[in-house]
Amino acid sequence: MAMQAEMARTDTINYRLLRIASERFGTNPDGMSPQQTREATDIARREMFMEGAILQQPEARKVMVPQAELDSAVQMIRKRYVSDEEFEDALAANGLDEQTLRFAVERELRVEAVLNYISRTVDTVDETEARLFYYLHPEKFAKEETRVVRHILITINQEFAENTEANARARIETIRGRLKKHPHRFEQQALQHSECPSALQGGLIGEVKQGTLYPELDAVLFRMDAGQLSEVIQTDNGFHILLCEAIKPASKAPLSDVLPALQEQLTQRQRVREQKRWLKQVLSTPANTTAE
Repeated sequence: MAMQAEMARTDTINYRLLRIASERFGTNPDGMSPQQTREATDIARREMFMEGAILQQPEARKVMVPQAELDSAVQMIRKRYVSDEEFEDALAANGLDEQTLRFAVERELRVEAVLNYISRTVDTVDETEARLFYYLHPEKFAKEETRVVRHILITINQEFAENTEANARARIETIRGRLKKHPHRFEQQALQHSECPSALQGGLIGEVKQGTLYPELDAVLFRMDAGQLSEVIQTDNGFHILLCEAIKPASKAPLSDVLPALQEQLTQRQRVREQKRWLKQVLSTPANTTAE
């Protein structure tokens, strides 16, 4: 029995290292640096300590994990890999197979179910409380100024005569000359001449906020008026022309747009607070303090 428990503990640690390496560092455990390995191991051990403490509580006997939920969670992990073979190889490389993976995932889901059970009695935040939060924290509902922009690009590539720096500039200056006379033809000119994928949409980049585009483009765009055509702008990509189609000023999201989501967000915050209160109580019991 003790050997089985130790094997289960090892499998669970291996699973957690695999998950933490992927989520936190974008790699497999073998690809982590020594520092990352130490950090991931510390996180895994803390998680397992809390998991063990939670699953020893009476509340853990009052929850169950539906088979469909477990199947779905395992399938989501499997989808991170391009093939079943790669998935199975990754498990094997970390001392796991699908059975031990399911065991570890089921324990995580049980912990989540226990915490949800603990917070089940938290009342839903009503509209009055949500409205009060909205008016007391206006900065949380501020919307940045955005601009709707179209774009034409002529790239620089010395391997092609028409795209040498001199010829590329001459081409885009010609395009801009046409647009100065006929600005309504921007979409047509983008479709015919732009070397950016946005050409297929008439050069439409879309609605952007400051800091989204290349710095050189961003600096110009956010000084333009609605309907204005930019001068030719050079970046590492080549030469550009921008059309600022519209300016949407900074504003505050209307209460009606955010109220349902805000109620849910505030309710969830209350649930998390209750879960933390319960968990602090669990971890402060003599048995768990000693185990830590």
